[in-house]
Amino acid sequence: MKTKECALRLRGLVVFRGLLGDSTVGALCALLETDRADETAFADAYGAFCEKLFAKTDDWSKYLSRCVLEHEDLYITRLCAKGGAPDALKAALDSELAFLGELCALSAKDVKGESGSLAFLPEWRSAPADLAAAYRERVANVHKTGYGMFARWKVFTVKDGALVPVAHPDPQTLDELPGYEAEREKIVANTVALLEGRPAANVLLYGDAGTGKSSTVKAIANRFAPEGLRLVEVKKHQLYQIPQLMDSLAANPLKFILFIDDLSFTANDDNFAALKAILEGSVGGRSGNIAVYATSNRRHLIKETLSDREGDDIHHADTMQELMSLSARFGLTVTFLRPDKDRFVHIVTELAAHEGVDVPRDELIVRAEAFAIRAGGRSPRVARQFVELCRAGVL
Repeated sequence: MKTKECALRLRGLVVFRGLLGDSTVGALCALLETDRADETAFADAYGAFCEKLFAKTDDWSKYLSRCVLEHEDLYITRLCAKGGAPDALKAALDSELAFLGELCALSAKDVKGESGSLAFLPEWRSAPADLAAAYRERVANVHKTGYGMFARWKVFTVKDGALVPVAHPDPQTLDELPGYEAEREKIVANTVALLEGRPAANVLLYGDAGTGKSSTVKAIANRFAPEGLRLVEVKKHQLYQIPQLMDSLAANPLKFILFIDDLSFTANDDNFAALKAILEGSVGGRSGNIAVYATSNRRHLIKETLSDREGDDIHHADTMQELMSLSARFGLTVTFLRPDKDRFVHIVTELAAHEGVDVPRDELIVRAEAFAIRAGGRSPRVARQFVELCRAGVL
């Protein structure tokens, strides 16, 4: 395919038009549109493209294939929405996939031509690709792989009502959280129900500080990310933005956990009503692909004072009942209590084995107990800190 034709086909993309917003693809388009006779301008455009490509890889075919398969294209967004994609869009999809598969084979020699004066310009690897087959596989597994940014990223935060990918999420795994297997089993079972499309509850992880509540949620998200689970961390002050966010995720084929860490309210907190609305659902009903997982050190989530109990509210009992019942709106509450000695010893020994700490068991336990006393008491967090310090040679 001639370079001029390639440039025209790129400019005419419909389904994959968003690819033109990619800096590397855009640089290639600019290169293909540059007159080869103007060697100075051509060399400049060529160098700009190579700079963009080589910053990521020297294999053009792999780069373009990844862009195509992770792109939030028009076809897949229509397909996942109610009503599906029209025939004209399907025809455009087939045509563009065939063209992009050929474009994967575009070589440096194809672009430079026979000009000997341009021989010094670097080359890249390339090969034709069957993007149509890869795309069909992607569509068949879109409920697991996702599309757009959900195909590339697994964990997100919220900024100004929009999702922002987390480039380096916590790599926490379930194997690194010994001692609370029975508690986690309930949350895992609920998460599996969510992934399988069965009714899943909103979950409140309540208990003492340092018992691994937040780590449990992160580890479960990591465990089930290949199965189509994505984690969205939401701050308490962002709760009012969540209903709109939930509406945008409702048609997504993936499953989502909205994670609210260290949740608590004051009696007159405006975010209280926002969370209540999220847990109870809107007039349109709760989306089946979203569940709220929250952690808290307070069983009833409300910071209550004696003055609250002795206030001047005429219907004081009704008000207190409303405040205290928020936690009941979570379908599943799992309690993480501070470990007793036996559980603490189990956690320490398991972590030590996992981290390769070679200390005799009796000595390890004595030192761990002493460390826990100095640290303010036993907890999985204290156990991990102790094992990490032992591994580093500090203790």
